[in-house]
Amino acid sequence: MADVNVDVLVIGMGPTGLGAAKRLNQVNGPSWLIVDSSEKAGGLAATDVTPEGFLYDVGGHVIFSHYKYFDDCLDEALPKEDDWFNHQRISYVRYKGLWVPYPFQNNISMLPKEDQVAAIEGLIDAAQEAAVTKAKPKNFDEWIVRQMGEHIANIFMRPYNYKVWAVPTTKMASDWLGERVAAPNVKLIAKNIILNKTAGNWGPNATFRFPARDGTGGIWIAVANTLPEEKKRFGKKGAVTKVDAEKKIVHMGDGSKIGYKKLISTMNADQLVEKMGDEELVKISKGLYFSSTHVIGVGLRGARPDRIGDKCWLYFPEDNCPFYRATIFSNYSPYNQPQKDVKLPTLYKANGSKADSTEAKEGPYWSIMLEVSQSTMKPVDEDNLLKDCIQGLINTEMILPEDDIVSTYHRKFYHGYPTPALERNGVLAELLPKLQAKDIYSRGRFGSWKYEVGNQDHSFMLGVEAADHIVNGAVELTLNYPDFVNSRANTERRLN
Repeated sequence: MADVNVDVLVIGMGPTGLGAAKRLNQVNGPSWLIVDSSEKAGGLAATDVTPEGFLYDVGGHVIFSHYKYFDDCLDEALPKEDDWFNHQRISYVRYKGLWVPYPFQNNISMLPKEDQVAAIEGLIDAAQEAAVTKAKPKNFDEWIVRQMGEHIANIFMRPYNYKVWAVPTTKMASDWLGERVAAPNVKLIAKNIILNKTAGNWGPNATFRFPARDGTGGIWIAVANTLPEEKKRFGKKGAVTKVDAEKKIVHMGDGSKIGYKKLISTMNADQLVEKMGDEELVKISKGLYFSSTHVIGVGLRGARPDRIGDKCWLYFPEDNCPFYRATIFSNYSPYNQPQKDVKLPTLYKANGSKADSTEAKEGPYWSIMLEVSQSTMKPVDEDNLLKDCIQGLINTEMILPEDDIVSTYHRKFYHGYPTPALERNGVLAELLPKLQAKDIYSRGRFGSWKYEVGNQDHSFMLGVEAADHIVNGAVELTLNYPDFVNSRANTERRLN
């Protein structure tokens, strides 16, 4: 017997779960509850604070949106103008000691002459090949070579994507790409090489906004605060220990049981089916692959150096550092690090040598957030990763050997990236309908396992659309037609 019964139970208070709850609250139809094992909302979009007062998100999150409803909900949660900072994306790739503007493949004009020649030859070969090849690329690697040629593949796309995904590009599908990777314009590249020009901003996140305070996690705490308190359960009361799909009862960490008619689960799909104890579904889920993410934070004393300037995030394809991306987190908000008058002792110099003094001193301070992937195909020396990352920052001239480090952060997220592996679509086509036949809607970055709709706006709308489907049978566009929602302004659904 359940202790409480609801029409819709939502598991997880990250963006997807909160999207579902916002919509259920708005339509004011079915009864609902939302639960989370954490003590605060946010999920994979949470923010941590170091003892010294440096903020770090779970990896590089920024807010850009394909949906008006998503904008409405964020504006309701953080309505004041000074709740946000708006930024122009300033992004580079580090290659051979140069900062090449992103996207790399559109800015070959910045490379040494021998790389320019080899890249153009590869691009021409690829264009000639594409003119006669009608078959779809078999994998991501084939897509890269067809689009960009062998040279760009070898110096950037293959090594960078291996560092991100922790699997070789030959083991990844290509049908997820859409707006995620910029296809090069050969005529424009040739023109820019001759005129020695760079290509401008590309992509959906060329401009973005970031919360002034509390990091990305602050957004989702604010969104959660717009929901009725009595419909939220955190911590042990919100921790799922077992899902009895037959009886439609979820067992919680505090011993209570919640009955449901429909379940929206934003848990990792592989862990959901284990909590269900369904051997058939567990077997199917073994075909879903993922990588882990290590987030490393380094807080430094001193004015932000000119060589860093107003850069937002930076890509690192080479093997002189373990991280694939660095975010200058202090550039997003002045409140992402301690204020200048806060006194902190130096932990050590960047080169590992002892601090000049043990005395706590004032700032100013700035910070860098790094991301490192890990999988069985790409092991990581976890014990020395922080030290290796700091050395990587020196190797890439991000910091100097004598810089004062006042704070460090390292956290591993076991489920970091859902891999768009070759097997993925076949697995999802079997797994998600089998769950739905049991009135379980598995949605979200790791609930529905689609990286191409795994940003915060997408994740939120996966929840909103699941709720709409349950309430009135609406089509779940984001889940089923990622390219469609990514190619248009989705303005039909509004909060008010």
